[in-house]
Amino acid sequence: MYLNDIYTIGANLAGLPALSIPCGFLDGLPLGLQIVGPHFSEARLLNVAHRYQLETEWHTRVPEQFE
Repeated sequence: MYLNDIYTIGANLAGLPALSIPCGFLDGLPLGLQIVGPHFSEARLLNVAHRYQLETEWHTRVPEQFE
């Protein structure tokens, strides 16, 4: 859990908009794609995430052990 905090706190400290979206699985665990943008680019980040969701189906999948 410590590494989760280390890898995500940078955007918070810098005041940058960021989001994480599902992008796959590794050894049965979900992976997230973290997107960080420049200041005041929230709309652009949301558009990128929306386009990714339209082009892929990762947001509909669940790990095998939960099916």
